[in-house]
Formats: sequence, structure tokens, C-alpha cells
Amino acid sequence: MANTLADTDDRQGLGDARPGLLILALAVFAGVTTEVLPVGLLPTISRTFAVSESTTGLLVSLYAGLVAVLAVPLTLVTRRIPRKRLLLIATGIFAVSNALSAIASSLAVLAVARALGGATHAVFFSLCIGYAARLVPPAKTGKALALASTGISAGFVLGVPLATALGNAVGWRGSFAALAALMTLTLVLIAITLPAVDAPVTRQAGAPGGRRRLLAAVSSNALLYTGHNTLYTYVSVLLLRAGATPDAIGLILLLFGGLGLVGVSLAGPQLDRRFRHTALAVLVVLGFGILGTGAAFPSLVLVIAAGAVWNGAFGPTASIYQTAAVRTEATTAELAGAWIVATSNVGIAAGAALGGVVLESAGIRAVAWAAASTVALAAVVVVVARGAFPTRSAH
Repeated sequence: MANTLADTDDRQGLGDARPGLLILALAVFAGVTTEVLPVGLLPTISRTFAVSESTTGLLVSLYAGLVAVLAVPLTLVTRRIPRKRLLLIATGIFAVSNALSAIASSLAVLAVARALGGATHAVFFSLCIGYAARLVPPAKTGKALALASTGISAGFVLGVPLATALGNAVGWRGSFAALAALMTLTLVLIAITLPAVDAPVTRQAGAPGGRRRLLAAVSSNALLYTGHNTLYTYVSVLLLRAGATPDAIGLILLLFGGLGLVGVSLAGPQLDRRFRHTALAVLVVLGFGILGTGAAFPSLVLVIAAGAVWNGAFGPTASIYQTAAVRTEATTAELAGAWIVATSNVGIAAGAALGGVVLESAGIRAVAWAAASTVALAAVVVVVARGAFPTRSAH
């Protein structure tokens, strides 16, 4: 029987689980940054291989598509492998993927490296979600996932500007090499300090009503990510048209990212006590932040202020939906997490597509209206599906 810190009921905090959760947060940060790294480096990668930026952009689509398609199947296939062993394997493959990207001699080789990373990502995040949930007692699940999810928020909102800055300084290959080194360091930390946990128990049938609750949770998650990415995909366009200089974009995104982490720190402690109210409050603030961003355009100062509210509220959404999915008890924590990972990537792709269509046909302000409307639908699901978003933990 593997050791698990969930056997220790730490009622005051996360206690001995905190170091392991921080390592998982680091792993998740490196993984998310791996996914989004090409976004800020498309022009330089395109010049290296003498192809268009739209062609190079397919590297991002390929990655997200593989995650969306493979997250659930790979989680099922690997469910009997000991968790720590699987996490070490996945982290090692991530390191190899980034190292191969750094030395790619052609766009085709880079695409293969990205495909390897996307396939690994598909199982990596559901594995980390399940791992975090098993490091603590059930009543602390929300707080544990919030801490581990800081890596997701940091990766999405800080990964692009940091990787772009490094890429501009040492070249895009240097950014991939740095990520390979970070993944290798994470691998060592996991091997040395992360406690082993039991493999998930296969459920023949989940809790009564669990599948219905899980469907509600992942549906709201897909709508939320679609809405957010409808505008966020084109946030640089928004800022430039509002009068920001190209050099200022990275700093503004860093500001947004920092506020997203503040949002995690504020909402995380509430997930085990006032889960439903916290989820609704976050979505309402996020939606109004997007509305405010559209209404503020073209005033740059007001756009930044409203964007700060929007991105600050987006920070804790990953931990909210992961917690909701795990607590449905429809299946194992890993498989519940896999559905969240899959629908998040569907939302990323759908949001980019929706935003692009609206931008071309109606302009950037209309993109904000479309984004806010989709977030409103996500909030409606939370209001209606009380079982999937209960006021308190059932444990």
C-alpha cells in the first residue's frame, strides 16, 4: 500500500501536503507554458523555417487538438500504472519534447516534438489533479486543487510574456531549452520529495446522479473557456487598437497574470466553505469585467482597468471547475480531471474560432459582447445545476 498524506486529517490547513502540492504546481506551470510558448514566438519561428505565421500557428492547434482528443482515452489506458511512476514518465517525456523542439531542424520535426508534448499533456494534467486530491483529506480538496492550480494560472498568464522575453533575448530555441531544463528539475524534485499515492480505484458505477453533475460541470467549463478565449485570444489586438505600444503588451499581460494569481489566493480558501457562492461570484465578476473591457474601448486606461478585473476573476476558474468535477463522484479524480482538461482545450479552440469570426465581421468591441454572452451561459449552468456546484463540500 502506498503512503498517502490524505490519511492525516489536517483540519487547520494543508500541513505536510503543501510541499508536494507546490511541486505539482511547478509541474503544471511548466506544462502549461509548454503549450502556450509558441504564441509569442510565432514570428521568429516562422522566419527560421521560412513559412507563414498562420502555418506556424498550427503548432498550437495541433497541440490543443491532441489534448482534447486524447485526455480521456489516455487517462483510462494508464489508470492502473502507479501514480508517481506515471508522473515521472510524463514529466520526462515533456522534457524530451521541449529538448527536441529546441534542436528541431525543420518545421516537421518541431511538429513531431509538439505532438509528443500534446499527447503527454493529455494525461499529465488529469494525473496532477488526481494526485493533488489524494494528498489531502476530502474536506481539503478545494484548497489543495487551488494551490496546485496556481501553476495553471501562472502558466496561462505569465508563460507567454516570460517565454517571449526569453525568446527575444536568446532566440526561440533558447526558450524551449529553458523549459526542458525546468522539466528536468521538476522530474528530480518529484522523484526526491513527492510522496507516492495509491492508484485510483476503478468505479463500476459512480455516485447516484454523478454523471449528470459531471456533465453540468464540464459543460459550464467548456462555455467558460470558450467565452474567455473568444476575447483573450485577441487581447493584443484589443490593446494595440486602444493605443498600447507593442513593447507595452508584455507588461500589460504580466499585470493581468499577476492579478489572476491574486484571484486564486482570494478564492481558493473559499472553495471548501462557500463553493457555490464563490463559483457564481467569480463568473459574474469575470463576465462584467469582459463587458467593461468592451464598453471601455478605445480608452486604453479604462480597457486595462476592466481587463484587470476580467483576468483577476479568471485566475481561480481552473480550481473551481476541477473541484466541481472531482466532487461529483461520477468517476475517479483522474478521469474527472481529464474531462475538465478536454473541455478546456475544446473551449480554447472554439473561443479562438468564434473570436476570429466576430472580429472580421463586426470588430473588436463585438468580440467582447460575444465573449461575455458565452460566459453568461456558463453562469446559467452553475445556477441551474445546484448538485454540481453545491454550497459546501459533501464530505
